[in-house]
Amino acid sequence: MSTQQNPDQTTTPVPTNDESADQDAAAWDNDISEEEESFFENRETTALIGSMLVHLIIVLTLALVPLRAPFDEEAVVIVSPPQYEQEKIEEIIDEVTYSDLPQVKVGANSVADSEMAEASAEMFAEVSEIPNPIDLEPTDLGQIMVDKMFQDAVAPLDKLTNQKGKVGQGTEGAAGAVDRITFEILKMLEERPTMVVWLFDQSGSLHRQRREIRDRFDRIYTELGIAEQSGAKGFRKNANEVPLLTSIVGFGSGVNLFTEEPTDDLNEIKSIVDNIEVDSSGEEKVFSAISSAADKYKSLRRNRSSRGPQRNLLFVVVTDERGDDPNMLEVAVDDCRKWGIPVYVIGVPAPFGREHSLVKYVDPDPKYDQSPQWAQVDQGPETFLPERVQVGFTGNFEQEPVIDSGFGPYALTRLCYETGGIYFTVHPNRNVSRQVRRNEIDEYASDMKYFFDPNAMGRYRPDYLAPEDYVSMVKASPLRSALVNAAQMRPATGITRPRTRFVKTGEAQLVGELTTAQQDAAKLEPTLIRMADVLEPGMASRDTEESLRWKAGFDLAMGRVLAQKVRTETYNAMLAKAKRGMNFEDENSNTWVLVPSDEISVGSKWVSEAKKARELLQSVVTQHAGTPWALLAKQELDVSIGWEWKEEQTEMNPPAPNRPGNNNNNPPPRPPSDDKARMIKKAPKRPIPKL
Repeated sequence: MSTQQNPDQTTTPVPTNDESADQDAAAWDNDISEEEESFFENRETTALIGSMLVHLIIVLTLALVPLRAPFDEEAVVIVSPPQYEQEKIEEIIDEVTYSDLPQVKVGANSVADSEMAEASAEMFAEVSEIPNPIDLEPTDLGQIMVDKMFQDAVAPLDKLTNQKGKVGQGTEGAAGAVDRITFEILKMLEERPTMVVWLFDQSGSLHRQRREIRDRFDRIYTELGIAEQSGAKGFRKNANEVPLLTSIVGFGSGVNLFTEEPTDDLNEIKSIVDNIEVDSSGEEKVFSAISSAADKYKSLRRNRSSRGPQRNLLFVVVTDERGDDPNMLEVAVDDCRKWGIPVYVIGVPAPFGREHSLVKYVDPDPKYDQSPQWAQVDQGPETFLPERVQVGFTGNFEQEPVIDSGFGPYALTRLCYETGGIYFTVHPNRNVSRQVRRNEIDEYASDMKYFFDPNAMGRYRPDYLAPEDYVSMVKASPLRSALVNAAQMRPATGITRPRTRFVKTGEAQLVGELTTAQQDAAKLEPTLIRMADVLEPGMASRDTEESLRWKAGFDLAMGRVLAQKVRTETYNAMLAKAKRGMNFEDENSNTWVLVPSDEISVGSKWVSEAKKARELLQSVVTQHAGTPWALLAKQELDVSIGWEWKEEQTEMNPPAPNRPGNNNNNPPPRPPSDDKARMIKKAPKRPIPKL
């Protein structure tokens, strides 16, 4: 039995649920008179009403108490100011846009006709799957969980708080990227005066792009005149304040500031770009340059006399490499986010799953040999850790086909993504409809054979996470862990040029040659076996993987490794079968030839593995069409996995070749004595500088 304390401090026994079932409790209830019941009911009602009034007063009092959050005076957190009056919408500004037409129009594709991949997402999640941008309305996109990575409140732009950037904006020319950046500048000028900092890579391979961008500066100031006529806010605030200022920074092994004071003089800006000295060190400290520029100009993001910043600030990086100081990436990200600086990069596409590309280099000095040379440049990969298993490569860099990943190098692209900017993947020979031949590659462009539709690649965006978050995400998934671990193993070449023809002149001779061929193949098997073992645990979570990118990567890796493994092991098994003895059906045959076949006749184990390999590769082709994974899976399927023996006849005493001069026993004629004098003198050739 429990008790209840009334307001008069008298204790009244109240029966519990168990006691209500007892006879004693029933007798207790019968002894209470009707007057007592009415008395208690009235007193309880009064107490309830009084308690509610007291709590209501407390809630209202707390609501009226002003709350003050701590404020970091060193950080600028931009929020949209209250609208005291409705602003007039300037229609002329909205008409300044970018298009897909040739360069006479404004647009990110002003010298291109290819689509652009706008792999933009506002979702910070462990799964890097984003729907196709063309299928989504803005309201369908999620919100960013910024607090998971950053402590400071940040806002890249006033009206784009917590907005992530775009990471796969494809274009054929740097001029098109400048046009799109011009549009972004005009949007910022609608809010307040703006400053643009151009950061130029000083390497020799950027000669063409610097010239192209220099010629495009006129477009920026032409559109600036349109904005001024429209009465944009950036021009109305202060008649004595220059609406758009520009600063030029160069970077190589060091960081160079070419404008002591920001300027709006177009001729001065173009002259500085024309005279940027080439840095032959081969280093590009891009993130150090970005962090230094943020520190130098952060004062423009503070305005003590008003609620908003003094100026909008925008960085534009022009480079054709990934950067040699990735240790400074997190510093650059934090600095730009803290001060609300979006970063735009006019860069290059990263090669799919690889660190290096070959760039077509032509000596910029016409006094030297102008024949093309190919220089290795660091332009990838597109992910934080390798996610592509290295199978089938020969070890010779120039023999490896290079394909576009659809995105830029990981570090620079992540910087754009985190700060609300755009990464432009510029390649002058971009063609998504066919293979690009090497003789079509322009000067200073990378040798890439295949490009892909950006709309298809938009759903395969890499995971742009901080290193610790990326590693945690990988460890949480058996499939992703297996793929990353296998991708970090040394390349497994498979049998690239196996011996397939064996002429029989005797039993001992044939067995000896078969044994030698077996030994060469046996050296390749252990790596493939280990790689398959590393990937196998990922099969258990394959059906539950939600990310298109990770599933495509794993299926391709497992399919290719199994195909190469079966192809190598069955080659060895077929040689062993021949050593045990085989008889020719044709008595004139004396040669055994091993030819590719879809049939496997040497073991049920390999039949099962070959079937699994084909299923995985076919699923990649079907489910991930129009992607690098589908291209490589299709190429793997085009090569038969098994082998079969065929017999042929080889002529043992072939006739001697007919050599010049044998007919009449006359030596070949000598070249004319003046040939040397008539030869055109070739220009001297210089070695390729470090790019």
